[in-house]
Amino acid sequence: MQPILNATELSSVLKENHKLVLIDARSGPNGRAKYEKEHLAGALHVDLDKDLADVKADAAQGGRHPLPEPDQFAGLLGRLGITPYSQVVVYDDMSGANAASRFWWMLRATGHDQVQVLDGGYQAAVAAGIPVSSGVEQATSVDPYPFKAWELPTISMEEVSKAVKDPDYLVIDVRDAARYRGETEPIDLVAGHIPGAVNIPFQSNLTQDGTYLSPETLRGKYSQAVGERDPEHVVVHCGSGVTACHTALAMDYAGLGIPTLYVGSWSEWSRNDRPIGTGA
Repeated sequence: MQPILNATELSSVLKENHKLVLIDARSGPNGRAKYEKEHLAGALHVDLDKDLADVKADAAQGGRHPLPEPDQFAGLLGRLGITPYSQVVVYDDMSGANAASRFWWMLRATGHDQVQVLDGGYQAAVAAGIPVSSGVEQATSVDPYPFKAWELPTISMEEVSKAVKDPDYLVIDVRDAARYRGETEPIDLVAGHIPGAVNIPFQSNLTQDGTYLSPETLRGKYSQAVGERDPEHVVVHCGSGVTACHTALAMDYAGLGIPTLYVGSWSEWSRNDRPIGTGA
């Protein structure tokens, strides 16, 4: 199963698989309100801050969006009615870069393979005529999902500090170029980047209409940067470990495997008196 499907494919799947679990991952201050006003018919809502992260008072400990404990996520999946046999499709309204790719990564990290992100997100589905609804959909709850530990590789801040000095590793900062260069920082306290990290903005994974580039194009793009490195020796990070999942998804779509995720990302690194790089 490809990790991405388009709106036409989703329309067909919805007709064929009435047990499909459709997840609306639109987040931010108005995410829930947008969902209740209008969403794809049958979709269940998840919230980045409440469901897909264990937000701490101090972002220096794990960044702005640390992963929840496995049992917390297992419980959420149970409440959403997701079992090891479920087919799941998730969307947001930010070309997958908000919380859809984070949910995809987390579900894959449980060992669940049957999960896809909707290419072009909510807007593409509406344009394709997929039915919408309002209010709050009710899930049929099941037992917590049976997993005990995250199965995809993650990396600590200490390990990142070593990886950026090791030629066998590649650390990719997926934030936009101005943030990487330290020219602006709209969210975190300090501008700049992890010295030794290279910048490949997540926006470069997309076409002008907000859909993913073809797998072949993405493979050429990332193969050039990654070289012969094992995917576990490729580390992706962003501001808080959310948008980095967009690039993890792109690399998996390209057939290059899922890289290691630095969940704490810049929000953790920049709050711990670590070296700061600026410029290109």
